[in-house]
Amino acid sequence: MRALVFHHPKKVSVDTVADPKIEKQDDIIVRVTSTAICGSDLHILNGFVPQTKPMVMGHEFMGVIEETGKDIKNLKKGDRVVVPFPIACGHCFFCDHGLTPHCENSNPNYGPEGGMLKEKGGALFGYTDLYGGYPGGQAEYVRVPYANFSPRKIDPELSDEEVLFLTDIFPTGWSAVDWAQLKGGETVVVFGCGPVGIMAQKAAWLKGAARVIGIDVLDYRLDIARKTAKSETFNLNNTNVIQEIRNLTKGRGADVCVDAVGMEAHRSTWEKLSDVMHAQAGTISVIKLCASAVRRGGVISVVGVYGSSYNDFPFGQIFDKGVTIKTGQALVQHYIDELLELVKTKKVILNDIITHTLPLEQAPHAYDIFLKKKDNCLKVILKPGK
Repeated sequence: MRALVFHHPKKVSVDTVADPKIEKQDDIIVRVTSTAICGSDLHILNGFVPQTKPMVMGHEFMGVIEETGKDIKNLKKGDRVVVPFPIACGHCFFCDHGLTPHCENSNPNYGPEGGMLKEKGGALFGYTDLYGGYPGGQAEYVRVPYANFSPRKIDPELSDEEVLFLTDIFPTGWSAVDWAQLKGGETVVVFGCGPVGIMAQKAAWLKGAARVIGIDVLDYRLDIARKTAKSETFNLNNTNVIQEIRNLTKGRGADVCVDAVGMEAHRSTWEKLSDVMHAQAGTISVIKLCASAVRRGGVISVVGVYGSSYNDFPFGQIFDKGVTIKTGQALVQHYIDELLELVKTKKVILNDIITHTLPLEQAPHAYDIFLKKKDNCLKVILKPGK
């Protein structure tokens, strides 16, 4: 089959690789009909999350079941499914508590410690050997383990584009807002108007926010946020966003700040030198912005990815302000049925952020325009076999 393969930082290509096979009797094989490039994939491409050997990438995918193991109960060949990005067994302690990204059984590198090169939580599709080494979905076919638990059947009247983002970015944005436990009437500020940031903005309205503000450094992304999420927006490069947020909230600051950027925000030369000196990856500049922008007693939700410890973490400020921090991978399996119903009933539209649809064979080009923000690229869908 054809698949997008990571070789080393900055190098991906579409190669012919072995077809996946049933390995355990609760596996299924899915013929991928749509897959997407995620901002998290760029962390691998850029070397922020290490991978030392070739790997099929991609964790946002859906398709049609081609083969099932003997123990599959409620799925069959020909069913169309969407597949959450965390690989979870469905019956360990953490799965039983809705914490599927922390599954104890899916990742051979699992352990309680955590950290960049230490023990990890549950496995993820196409996300390095640290996270289980499972081939991803930017391919013509993919093996899905524990398939009695995670995949969800999709009605034929729903297009791929309407439901594909249930795999990751909508549940991720939803998690960020749900963790903040809105009561209604809050001001929610989302740093980052990429795909996850815009999904968080949509989720904030659905959860009862009275004011939703998107922050970014690129005008075209701010334009898309205004059009698709109906948010107020500010460009960080030409606005004192902290002062603007305080001006809009009687001097207090936002009730909730969401970091939807993560460690690959813009870095100064000093920050790059500091990274080398402290053996850390990327920057926490967005967390610092959140710490200033959030009100006392407010909530910071971090769904942007961070890969290491950081020397200059603003804990004193966070402590003084009594801020709650929630963070982690999205609880996709916990939320997906509720979110699918929102899509079915047209209470949320997800496909309005798609800017590019390309054949899988053009995946290296797609990565390039997504990484470098060319051609006003916000979200790329790849179509295998076309």
